[in-house]
Amino acid sequence: MNRREFAARSLAAVAGAAFVSGGDFAAAQTGAASDPGAIPDSVIKAARFPEGFLWGVATASYQNEGAWNADGKGESIWDRFTHTPGKVRGGVTGDVACDQYHLYPQDIALAKQLHVKSYRFSISWPRIQPAGVGAPNMKGIDHYSRFVDALLEAGIRPWCTMYHWDLPQALEERGGWPNRELAGYFADYAGILAKHLGDRITVWAPFNMPWAIAFMGYAAGAFPPCRTSFSDFLKAAHTLALAQAEAHRAVKAASPHATVGSAYEMAPAYPKTDSEDDRAAAARYHAMNNVFFLEATMKGRYPNAFVGEPPLEVMGFKAGDEKLLYAPLDWVGFHYYTRRVVQDASKEKFQSGGAFSGTEIENNSPGGRDPYTRFRAAMPTEGPLTEAGLEVWPRGMYDLVTKISHDYNHPIIEITESGCGYLDGPDEEQQGRIPDLRRIVWYRETLAELARAMAEGARVRAFHAWTLLDNFQWAEGYTERYGLIYTDFRNQKRTIKDSGYWYSRVAAANRLDV
Repeated sequence: MNRREFAARSLAAVAGAAFVSGGDFAAAQTGAASDPGAIPDSVIKAARFPEGFLWGVATASYQNEGAWNADGKGESIWDRFTHTPGKVRGGVTGDVACDQYHLYPQDIALAKQLHVKSYRFSISWPRIQPAGVGAPNMKGIDHYSRFVDALLEAGIRPWCTMYHWDLPQALEERGGWPNRELAGYFADYAGILAKHLGDRITVWAPFNMPWAIAFMGYAAGAFPPCRTSFSDFLKAAHTLALAQAEAHRAVKAASPHATVGSAYEMAPAYPKTDSEDDRAAAARYHAMNNVFFLEATMKGRYPNAFVGEPPLEVMGFKAGDEKLLYAPLDWVGFHYYTRRVVQDASKEKFQSGGAFSGTEIENNSPGGRDPYTRFRAAMPTEGPLTEAGLEVWPRGMYDLVTKISHDYNHPIIEITESGCGYLDGPDEEQQGRIPDLRRIVWYRETLAELARAMAEGARVRAFHAWTLLDNFQWAEGYTERYGLIYTDFRNQKRTIKDSGYWYSRVAAANRLDV
């Protein structure tokens, strides 16, 4: 599969991370686990969610807004990428996408119809600061102010991701995320947002999937700026961790009512065998892909994700950075899509230059993905695959939520994204109805596993479906559909799918047997 296909299919697959729980679980759960479809109807019927549980949806600025150069907005790295021939399937761009910049009142009304109580959206940095620095573009501020007001009027909690991948191109030309100065620029941007919107937004996350920002953009070369340097990846990761904490402090200083959490990519993965080497590799995978940024902010240090000594010098780590990294979260947010199976590669000689393939995010070169973590990971196919190429594995939701609950002293948790890609469209014989039963089954089984974790004590307060509308799916263009609502990109007509109607009943009843 070529890089373009890989990049798009990795939208959710980048959530891969290692899961190493207590000894009994890790010993039992190697590469082949239980039947993913073996969730009895009785479990689904018994699943309950508490009064006040926040049923939500998640969206992203570049994937939905369009209006790519309207009202003073600057160019982002995704504008540059999609305008480069050969980068996106079908040669399409996000210039219009769902045109939510203009149609947001309609979309918020649809969200209200689905009984949504929390709306996770992101703000486009170049819409606020066209060059990434300097005074704010007030037309951009005014747009998001109106957007937030419309959410509040609909009785929906506005939940803001400050950055969902659309870096101002001008800052990439200053070196991008490997440039440590971006931590300060990002903190200034976060302070602007909190100053102008913090009277109404109380739930903030600095980044969507910071590991993916660093790895996909600077190591894998699959997303803009398409670099392929592991040292740049490590530098970018450190800058992002610093920026996460600096933004946290900037928001709190500007808005006394603010709470700051996260929107990390996470997914449970299991050692390929029960060998000590594979278990150690799975632990490294977990440390790098799941909790690298969480550990940094909660404890002021990075987890042991490396073979040998941490490459702190390569990362650009300076004396005193541990104090800068430390900014404990008010709650922990993460995504769930699928799982990974991990094996050790530390005893092989590392050779760079291997290819990334399929829906994987891993480099299959000898010696593992990179010279520092030295593991291989794969997405198994024991369960069925979605049309976006991800294995369906509901049990992973339970495993992930219970592990994070256990390891971080039962924090408040929000599921910030979770969903599946299927291409079901309007059925002319049913007057345009969209019967997407597979998506309903996916959500029903995954949510049953979430309810089970909550019944055992996990403090989960919200679930955000990815996503409200079919939208621009990164390098895959418009050929994947994750929405609860069907978007006809020819005329921007929205049609609620059967899964959307089902989700609205779940949100109203706090149970799955509706």
